[in-house]
Amino acid sequence: MRGRQVAEQIVSNPELWQHLLALVLASTVVMGSPGPATISVAAVAAAFGPRHSLRYTCGVVLGTIAVLLVVTTGVMAVLASVPKLTPLLTAASAAYILYLAFKIAVAPPGAARAVGAALPTFLGGFLLAIANPKAYVAIAAVFAGTSDLDTRLKLAVLALMIVVIHILWLLAGAAFARFPRRPRASRIINLIFAATLVLTTALAAFS
Repeated sequence: MRGRQVAEQIVSNPELWQHLLALVLASTVVMGSPGPATISVAAVAAAFGPRHSLRYTCGVVLGTIAVLLVVTTGVMAVLASVPKLTPLLTAASAAYILYLAFKIAVAPPGAARAVGAALPTFLGGFLLAIANPKAYVAIAAVFAGTSDLDTRLKLAVLALMIVVIHILWLLAGAAFARFPRRPRASRIINLIFAATLVLTTALAAFS
């Protein structure tokens, strides 16, 4: 019943459409900009192909939605009260990102089709997302900037935007996976993505 009331309110109130549009634009710019999670999704897709990157991408998406819930329910304030937790999460995220960057950098052409290839996992994507410092800042900024919308509606819209944003980054990275038979081009692309992943992580951690 609550969801139906919200839907009816949206249809009958044009101002809500303006607020929704503002929320979508803000989330696109702030949450969709290059960061550890989005760049890692594109990099994994470029190195291993879109089909073999879906599990990792799903992990990143669900992990980012978990961050959304943590930020909006006040759990973040509880976590912030534990002084040693933030450095621990940052260190764990940095270690995994360095490992992931190395795997991407050394991935041979057609790595995803190689027998026994070690592909990025769902758990790896999930852990990276929840330890991503940019996600907390970006989501908190976007969520706080649209106070005129119903909380449940904002959660639904932002969760949908998280899915859409990461799918678009996945497709962007997949566009570079068309060079499996060009070893030199494939190597250069992988190295660029690996370096960009490390750089965006450093900027997110120290900004």
